[in-house]
Formats: sequence, structure tokens, C-alpha cells
Amino acid sequence: MNLKVLVISDYRDTVSVRPEAELFIGLAREGVEVTVMTYGEAVYVEAFRSAGIKVIDFHPRHKFDKEEIRFIRHELTTGGYHVMHLFNGKAIVSGLRAARKLNVKVVLYRGYTGNIHWYDPTAYFKYLSPRVDKIFCIADATRDLIKRNRLFGKDKPVTITKGHNLEWYDGIEPAGLSELNLPNDAFIVTNVCNARPMKGISYLLRSASHISADLPIHYLLVGRNLDTPENRKIISGSPNRDKIHFLGFRKDVLNVVKASDAFVLSSLYGEATTKAVIEAMSLGICPLITDIPGNKGLVIHEECGLVFPSKDPKAIAEAILTVYHDPEKRRLFAKNARKQIDTNFNIKNTIRNTKLLYEELRDSLNS
Repeated sequence: MNLKVLVISDYRDTVSVRPEAELFIGLAREGVEVTVMTYGEAVYVEAFRSAGIKVIDFHPRHKFDKEEIRFIRHELTTGGYHVMHLFNGKAIVSGLRAARKLNVKVVLYRGYTGNIHWYDPTAYFKYLSPRVDKIFCIADATRDLIKRNRLFGKDKPVTITKGHNLEWYDGIEPAGLSELNLPNDAFIVTNVCNARPMKGISYLLRSASHISADLPIHYLLVGRNLDTPENRKIISGSPNRDKIHFLGFRKDVLNVVKASDAFVLSSLYGEATTKAVIEAMSLGICPLITDIPGNKGLVIHEECGLVFPSKDPKAIAEAILTVYHDPEKRRLFAKNARKQIDTNFNIKNTIRNTKLLYEELRDSLNS
């Protein structure tokens, strides 16, 4: 019996959704009959169809719209699906209501650690709903959080890492960055994120004050809403304020990371296997990251990078200085980081483990 899966997700952003989209392309090549509901203008539509995936030009725009729920339910009742996999808030709320009393297994995706509480009534429309059969968590910390908050069905959250393929990064060249007028001996440290409290950017900026002004260490911050009066105030008294560069949103963000000597993550909480860190490691850039639970096991301390406490500007500076003063160690960390992704965060593993999960659910439908 062929395994039939309905996926509802948003595939309009090529870079951010690539691991997820490539998962379903890989499953289709493994013989899984995949149907994807997404926006018709999504960049992955052509790639999906080339892989034999049926694409339905639809994605819920609301959470409780009766017509949208009815549309999904009609597809479920006529499509003969074994599994429905839902990837975002609107898809989850609509999909769960559409699947009521239908003989289909429902899988939810969770890529964030936090904001799920047993006492929150809204959580029962999503991750704590009794209609959920499995929750696809990309980190153990996410899985454990959901387990703690589920009153029943604590076996429903499972960890499946979101895999990457090193070949996706092989053709990426370093950005020129001539507009920054960096010195030839500049040691470039990069952070990529959009401004959110959990990103810990204030601690990263304060770390520059713990680095001697004589050293050519430059910080590149890439992302939206980072160049703010608050952040400018933090660096105003730093001896290295002229070495902190806010680049804003960049379409060539991977090229910027490729031009770096190290990638620094200053996050405080919430994240689960940070994509920007995986990308840096895949590019062969040395990672320096905080010890948040969601990234446990991603960077092995003193083997493929450095891990330090969060909310500690001095610890950030010490990690940067360690790899600055020991280029041989930095190159070893960078080499091992790439190997870590290829071994433990590979898209092939994700495809295999996801298929096994789906098969287990299918086989339990009539048992």
C-alpha cells in the first residue's frame, strides 16, 4: 500500500524553507505519494512538480475560516491520505479542525522551544490538542518541553533533526564587502538574525568592549531592525564601535557568512537547532554559540566550535579571542563543523526518519 501524505506549508521563501522542501522532494523519490498545499506563487512549486509531487494552490489565510477548513477536509476525504503534516499556525489550527473524526494521522511541526503551556487554553487548538498523533520536533529541548506540558499522550513528541546537504553550499563564494573598507588583516565575526529579544544582540554588542582596540576584529550584524538607537547607544562607549557594522537585510547573506572567520550566536532562549548556525557550519565557518538547550548537540565544545554561557558578554569575547589567537584551532573547528553537519544533520537522515515515522502511523491506522 503506497504511503500518501498531505503537507500544508508556506514555501515562498527559498532559503529558509529549503531543508523542509527538500525533505518532501526526497520522500517523493523514495516512493511516498506527496501532495503539497501551498501558495501557487511559492518558489518551490516547480521543483515539487518536477519531483512528481502534486501541488494544490491553497494555503489557509486565517485560523478558523469555515470555508478554508471545508476545503482541506474535502481533500482529506477524497484523497485517501494516511498522514497530514502541518507546518505553521494557520495550517495547524485549520488542519486539525478539518481532520475531526477522519481516519487520517495528523503530524505537527515544531521548530521553536518555548511558548507552550498546559494552562494556556489556546495551546489545545494546536500542540496540546488530543487530535494530534505526533509532533515533529527538530530538537530534544523542544520535544521535552512539549512532553512536560502534555497531560496525556506524552509519547507524541518525537525528535527528527532538520537535515541539510553540504552540496547546497559548495558553490557559495565569499562576499567582497569592499563597501566596508575593512583592513586586509580584518578578522570577521558574523551574526545573522532579525531583531528579537531572544537573540541577545545587546550582549554581543557589549562583548566588543572586552576586546582590545588594537586588534583588527570586526563584527558584521546581518538582519532586519538591528541598527537601532538602542543598539547604537550600547556601542557608543565601546573602543571598537567603528568595528561594528550593521549590514541590514542581505539577499547574499550566505556569501557574507562565507567571508567570515567565525560565526557567533548570542541567543538567550527559544531556538531549536538554529538554522543560521547550521548554515555557517555547512559553509565551513567556525561556530561560537551560547549554551541554549535548543542547540544542545549541534556544536560540540572544543571539537567543532566553542559553546559558552548565554547573557555573558565577556564569555563571547573570550570565545572570539580564542579562535582569533589560534588560527589552527579555528580551522580545525571549521573543518569538524562541516563534518558534524554531514554526519549528524544530513538531509538523508531526515528523509529516512520521517518516512519511518509516517509508515508507523500508516500501519497503526487500522490496528
